[in-house]
This record gives sequence, C-alpha cells and structure tokens, in this order.
Amino acid sequence: MENPVNRRTFMTLAAATGVAATLPATFPITASAQTPTPSPAATPDQHPGPMRQLPADAPTVAILVHPHMLALDLIGPMTVLNILRCKIHLVWKDLTPVPTELGISIPPTTTFADCPRDLDVLLVPGGTMGTIKYMNDPEVLEFLTDRGNRAKWLSAFCTGSITLAATGLFNGYKATGYWSLTRFLPLMGATHIDDRVVVDRNRITAAGATAGIDCALVIATKLKGEEAARRVALTLEYSPKPPFKNGTPAEAGPERTQTALDRRKGMDHQVEEQVLIAQKRLGL
Repeated sequence: MENPVNRRTFMTLAAATGVAATLPATFPITASAQTPTPSPAATPDQHPGPMRQLPADAPTVAILVHPHMLALDLIGPMTVLNILRCKIHLVWKDLTPVPTELGISIPPTTTFADCPRDLDVLLVPGGTMGTIKYMNDPEVLEFLTDRGNRAKWLSAFCTGSITLAATGLFNGYKATGYWSLTRFLPLMGATHIDDRVVVDRNRITAAGATAGIDCALVIATKLKGEEAARRVALTLEYSPKPPFKNGTPAEAGPERTQTALDRRKGMDHQVEEQVLIAQKRLGL
C-alpha cells in the first residue's frame, strides 16, 4: 500500500518549506546530486520514484486543503503524520491545485467524492480568508459533516476550528483555535478552552499555526502510542525555544495584542459575519 500523496507532490511541498531532509521514512530521496537520474514519465496515479510500502494497518488520514489556507497548517502536521507512516489524502472539491498565502499551490490528491468514507483522522487546517469563504460552503459542509461524523478522530487547528465548528460538530464540545477568533466558538455551540491543544473525547483542536505540530503529535500518540510520537518528535528535533515569548496575547501584553487586533479588524469582522450565518443555520 503506497501513500496517496505521491513523491513528487510531497517533495515539492517539503522543499518549499525546508522539511525535505527530515523525511526518509516514507519519501526517501534516492537520486544523487552528482549523478542525477531523470524521472520517468508518470500519470497522476503513478509514483515517479521508488517508495517504501506503507504497513497494512497504516492509519487513513484526510486533510482538507482549501484555497487561501495557511501553508504551515498543512506542512507541519502532514510532516508529523507522514513520518508516522499514515496513509494521507489531501482532499478538495476537485484536483485543481489550491493556492496558499505563500503563493505555493497545493495539489489535492483526492476529491470529496472519492475520499474514503471511514477515516481514522479528519484534519481541517486554517487560513482566515479560506475560512471566510468556505465555512458556509454547502459542498464543504456536506463533506466535513459526513466524514467527520464517522472519523475516529476529528481535528482542527488555527482558524480551521471555526470552519469545522460551522458544521455543528463541536456543539457540546470543548475546543480552541486561533486566539483572535476563539470568542466565536461559543456562538456555534463549543466551549472555548484557552490552551494550546484541547482534547475532548474524539475531538482534538489546537491554537494557531505552529500549534498544528503539537496537535499532530497528540494525534500520533492516539494512533500509535506515546513512544511512536516521541520518535517522530526526535526525528523532527522538535524542541521549540523561541528567541522571545510573544506567541500568545498573555505573553505579548495588551498593547501588542491590541495592535494585532487592529490590523486584523477587517478580516475578523468578515469571520464574525460568517459565524452569525452559521449560528442561524445551526439554530443556536
């Protein structure tokens, strides 16, 4: 069983974000820089290079990839789950590459219609403009509701928590998300918990951007146990030590936080408008 995310797709994304060197387990780099080997022609369903087979019990993961999503929200968690040797599907309405905020286009590997119905994990990344555009999109809502109701683990991070909450699947659950938008979670039935990662039964949510890696390591623990997750953390040398503490409103202080809110005012207002539409649709 091979990973649905082919070698060319993954290495393009990995090279663009500087993580290619960490990925020997499932996506080995076999060509030497001194003796280049031309890649054979490949159809979309064929892998252009040799890949190790995934184990028969590889967890099946679907990640929603939508236009205007945050690239880090995909690459960080996807790297964790790839090293864990999961079967990863990048899912969108069709197979047209979707743009991110970096200008890097992400090629989906599976459509909504063809995505496996019974998933081990369904992940929803963030990206404010994508959340605004798609949190009330009927096709997106139908897909997330259908797969989310059956997935063993349902997860979202950053503004993806708002997108997923718009389905009603967080109604009655504790959740977190991007700090400037978490005040909207209760409007869609969730209880906001101010923490980096929140686990409530089979729902796992995380705060913004970089917290997606923490979230994925929690998911790795649920899927394969703590020792396997620890091996992934070591492979990634994941031990953050930022040069300063300014990654949360509490660390940044009221003045910097207000400056950030002022800069986001227009976007966050658009999110609020969409949240009110979702709240009315959900009857909350």
